[in-house]
Amino acid sequence: MLIGNVFQQLYNIVDSLVVGNFLGKDALAAVGASFPVIFALISLIIGIATGTTIIIAQYFGAKDYKNIKRAIDTMYIFTFGASVIVSVLGIWFTEDIFRLLQLPEEIMPEAKSYLTVYLAGMIVFFGFNGTSAVLRGLGDSKTPLYFLILASLVNIGLDLLFILVFGWGVAGVAFATVIAQGGAFVTAIIYLNRTHSIIHFSFRGWVFDKGIFVKSLRIGLPSGFQHTFVALGMMALMGIVNTFGTNVIAAYSVAQRIDSLAMMFAMNFAMALTSFTGQNIGAGKYERVKTGLRSTLVMGSLITLTVTVIVLLFGNNIMGFFTPDESVIETGTRYLTIVSPFYITFTGMFIIGGVMRGAGDTIVPMFLTLFSLWVVRIPLAFFLSSTMGETGIWWAIPIGWLSGVILSYSYYLTGKWKSKGVVG
Repeated sequence: MLIGNVFQQLYNIVDSLVVGNFLGKDALAAVGASFPVIFALISLIIGIATGTTIIIAQYFGAKDYKNIKRAIDTMYIFTFGASVIVSVLGIWFTEDIFRLLQLPEEIMPEAKSYLTVYLAGMIVFFGFNGTSAVLRGLGDSKTPLYFLILASLVNIGLDLLFILVFGWGVAGVAFATVIAQGGAFVTAIIYLNRTHSIIHFSFRGWVFDKGIFVKSLRIGLPSGFQHTFVALGMMALMGIVNTFGTNVIAAYSVAQRIDSLAMMFAMNFAMALTSFTGQNIGAGKYERVKTGLRSTLVMGSLITLTVTVIVLLFGNNIMGFFTPDESVIETGTRYLTIVSPFYITFTGMFIIGGVMRGAGDTIVPMFLTLFSLWVVRIPLAFFLSSTMGETGIWWAIPIGWLSGVILSYSYYLTGKWKSKGVVG
């Protein structure tokens, strides 16, 4: 999963590298400004689908193969239907959303172009990522990796082709991502239909199970609302960043790509721990869950500290890979110097949350996340930016993480998450 996420991140990183070096900082800022909007539009659906994945993991631990198949069918029906709604609404309100976020006018045309194409391909995004999530719920993290590698390599080639040869601009970057994900999804379905004993993708054979969907909602809605409010928080933060102009937007966009590389270790360890927790709770082995948490925290922390040292030493050089603009590089390096020493707090927060999500306890973590974001980070960013400029926004981010990890660990110690399993 960790290696797979490296290739998943290549989508965004290669997009930013190509855009920053060949299309300029305005285009780089436009692409970066689109990501919080995309996340906000898909976050609720991701949360509900995550609820289904947790159920699949617990049914797998209980060896209930009939309900595994029904849960998979239910997830596909829901996500495909929801993706169509997201695409239509997102495209219709694209300009209104950007204006609400105070996006500078010089960036608006390219941001609209990128986001429109990306949203039009949302159905293949959900299909590809939904299939990968199901496989992880069944304990198979290798097969999604192969399809991610395929998609990432195709995306890199198409980025260069569409921008350097066809001259399609930022729209070409979005087309490359959609085509790469669509190709990987089709390839994955063909492969799974021929080789996998549990997953068989066929529209005619799908069954929508209301009972399983209700369970998915019970587990997934809190997570979905959490994702949604986190996404809205990202948009609110982006709205504050946007008031400082194109250079700061571009710098923040690049720094976020570097953040994503640093954070993917914690996020993937947490995803693995979520499936591990779900399977072991389904089998009634609670002590293994505690052992898994300790081991995951150690592994995640060691890797995160290593990444932090690299970012602190070479942050300026890394920023230079994405853009030749000195002002953007300087602003982004200042961001990394402030934020990267606190990657360890994000790691702890996310991994501890993985245990609770795997146990089916998603309501309390939702409120803890919302508290650290909306009560701590966003108000601090607004207040500090008015006195310290964009540097105040950078300081608000790690302070929010710190409050989140303290609250998450305090709740974990209560042990209340143990009684939230859905199988039994």
